[in-house]
Amino acid sequence: MREKLSIKEKVAYALGDASANIAWRGVSAFLIIFYTDVFGLAPGIVATLMLLARTTDGVSDVFMGMIGDRTNTKHGKFRPWILWTAIPLGVILTLLYVCPESWSMNAKIAYAFCTYLLFTCIYTANNIPYGALMAVMTDDDKERTSIGSFRMVGAFAGGMLVQGLLLFLVAYFGNINPSMDIKQLDAEKFEVTVSAPNDVKNVNIKTNGGVATFVMVGNKADSATVGKSFSMEAERPYTFIVEGEPEITQENITIIDQRVGYRNAIGSLSIVLILCLFITFYYTRERVTPPAHQQENIKQDLLDLVKNKPWVVLLIVGLVFNIYNNMKQGITVIYFTHYVHNQLMAGLYMTALMIASIIGAAITTPLSAKMGKKNLFIAALLVSGGINALMVFCGPQDTSMIFAIGSLSECAAAIMPTLFFAMLGDAADYSEYTNGRRATGLVYSAGSFATKFGGGIAGALIGLVLGIYGYNGLDSLAIQKAVPGIIQLMSWIPAIIAVVGAACMLLYPLNQEIMNNITNTLKSRREGSKEITEA
Repeated sequence: MREKLSIKEKVAYALGDASANIAWRGVSAFLIIFYTDVFGLAPGIVATLMLLARTTDGVSDVFMGMIGDRTNTKHGKFRPWILWTAIPLGVILTLLYVCPESWSMNAKIAYAFCTYLLFTCIYTANNIPYGALMAVMTDDDKERTSIGSFRMVGAFAGGMLVQGLLLFLVAYFGNINPSMDIKQLDAEKFEVTVSAPNDVKNVNIKTNGGVATFVMVGNKADSATVGKSFSMEAERPYTFIVEGEPEITQENITIIDQRVGYRNAIGSLSIVLILCLFITFYYTRERVTPPAHQQENIKQDLLDLVKNKPWVVLLIVGLVFNIYNNMKQGITVIYFTHYVHNQLMAGLYMTALMIASIIGAAITTPLSAKMGKKNLFIAALLVSGGINALMVFCGPQDTSMIFAIGSLSECAAAIMPTLFFAMLGDAADYSEYTNGRRATGLVYSAGSFATKFGGGIAGALIGLVLGIYGYNGLDSLAIQKAVPGIIQLMSWIPAIIAVVGAACMLLYPLNQEIMNNITNTLKSRREGSKEITEA
């Protein structure tokens, strides 16, 4: 039973988390700015949506865990769900970024709530069985750590794809092919007139350098801001006074229809998501089954779960570190758009972070062997949070420092999810060792719950802080006034959350010596049970 898994199977499993991260990071990193700057929702509405959606997750995650444990097909308990949910997950992800243009604001809010709630439900049906699959591919806890490293490399590769490529795809698909006339008025002052062949409900204009300010001519209430968001009527000219850069040409001004750009970009990535899930289904296998004598008993499964101290601690720590990670992801695009004034640089920054994450995931297995999972987890939280707090000292021009701090912090942060999902397998072993019963899907419901609820709380906190500072994604002046809140969300607020997570992890009761004993004991029990069955 403790044979080494093939590289092919580990890679196939990793592609499943690549898909999950196309979905989840596509939401956590971009949905807030899409809702506020494109969809037109107020930050308070977004915060309410993110938090309300999470109130159903505890029930749905536990429910899905029990369904997975009770699924019996020729393909196993958990693999079939990966196949069944692949296409629905890709479709609902695309629908999140469809913005009905002619609807009233109340109708748009209802659409946003319905599609987001449906997304979380389908994500649950996909991700809990996917996470549980790792625990039944092998009964070797060390091999599970190796699978976890492959998984996180896949996860960060998927994250790199969506975070590094999405904004460039938005720019490509959202190009409106405008006509443009530029007149130089002074050394760093230009008059720019643009028009489009068709009506565009929400267009964003700015310079590639992200420094020049725009003022719309003929609008007395308009003030100078970096870039403008506005609606265009077909063939109507719009004139701006652009100042702050020595050279303004048609090549260094971008005008993007963000609605079309986001919709088509996410739709393209959703196709990749579906294909990767198909590969995961076809090239993985389930090998660990519950004890032969185990009877179905939902009440007993739930009682075993709440008495499982390793699981309870992991649930809390998982929630905290997901708030930490999702807050950093959720504010990044807003930070680069409205503080650094270079939205496309956010894609490069997130790509750099994904490369750092892959390194962090790759070094987790050898570091875990030396330090132990618990100690490494605590160190990762403290190191990542401490480094991230230094972001508060970065000015908008300090891009090298921003990249360096972010990459170092993310390298340490990548260790957390890598360990977390391997440790959930340990918690499932602990339950079988202690109670003689195994409910792998139910145990792994903590992973999906922590990911989604942590992401929801992070989104709500971002919306709350931005709301306190008066952020309005369609009002350039209000955006500039909210910059101090954006900086705090990028720096010391997540750092405080990381410290809380480290304190909680001190309560985790399992170490490598205990796990070695549990693994050997369970192996002996299974071999004995097999001999009795054969006799």
